[in-house]
Amino acid sequence: MIWTEICKKYKDKWVLLDDVRIDEDNMQITEGKVLYCHPDKDRVYKSALELRPKNFAVEYTGELPKELAVML
Repeated sequence: MIWTEICKKYKDKWVLLDDVRIDEDNMQITEGKVLYCHPDKDRVYKSALELRPKNFAVEYTGELPKELAVML
């Protein structure tokens, strides 16, 4: 599923994506297969530990809260 469709279908949720494709020019996700979604990111990370996907990412489909710190 392409990223814009994921954002519409799973609005303002954390998603666990497998088979992730990335645009190398701007390092943005372009598509992936949604394995799990939830408003609580900790539940999504727990799901990643249980499912053990090979090529995965955890992303938020909305605007990140200002109080959230992001580490790269």
